[in-house]
This record gives sequence, structure tokens and C-alpha cells, in this order.
Amino acid sequence: MIESDTIKLLRECDAGIRMGVSSIDDVMEYVRDKTLRKYLADCKNEHDKLKEEIQILLEKYHDDGKEPNPMAKSMSWMKTNVKLIMNESDETIADLMTDGCNMGVKSLNKYLNQYKAADEKTKDITKRLINLEEKLAVNIRCFL
Repeated sequence: MIESDTIKLLRECDAGIRMGVSSIDDVMEYVRDKTLRKYLADCKNEHDKLKEEIQILLEKYHDDGKEPNPMAKSMSWMKTNVKLIMNESDETIADLMTDGCNMGVKSLNKYLNQYKAADEKTKDITKRLINLEEKLAVNIRCFL
């Protein structure tokens, strides 16, 4: 049970990181403010570091990880592009990213509760990812 929950939680973290990095990449070319750009770049770098930790653990369990849900990814991409076409501003980007962070925090907490038997190292990575999402949402509030 521990191994099964650990793998499932690692997969969800992997999918969440891929979604987060993709979302940051989708908006980065539209960012005007240097501070907002730095917050997003720093967050992406931290996501990449966690992804490396997750990949090492997934390899240990002979697992390839998990791609984000294609429908969720498509909907996110469409929402981002429609909103940016209507209003290409840092405020719009902060709004989109805040929504994404909030959805990530909600999902990751759900999975943390669902996969209670996961090992402590995996739970710690999940909590660090949650904290990273929460921190970005707080940091970019001034752009809303």
C-alpha cells in the first residue's frame, strides 16, 4: 500500500509540475513587469528542481510519471489565450496564474489526503510544491 500510494502521489505531483511549467511558459512572453517576470521565472526554476527529485523517485519505482490531463491542459491553454487576446496585461496574467495556483493547491491537498500511505519523502515533496504554489499566488497579488 505504501509503494502504491507513493507512486500515485508522485505521479500527481509530476502532472501538476508539468501543468504549472506549461502555464508559466504560455504567459511568459506577454509579461511586461520585471518583478512579475522574476516571480514566474523563479517559480518555474523551483518547479524544475522538484521535478528532478520526483523523477529520481519515479525511476526508483520504474515509473514514467504522468502527463497532465489533456482536457485540462487544453482548457487551460484556451482560457489563457482568450483572456490574453481580450486583455494582454500583467493583471490578466496574475489573474490566470492565481487561478492556476489555487487549483494546484486544491488538487495537491486532495491527493495528499487521498494517498495517506505514501512515504514521508513524497509527502514532503508534495507539501513543498503546495507551498511553492501558495507563495507565487501571494507574491503576484499586487498585480491583480
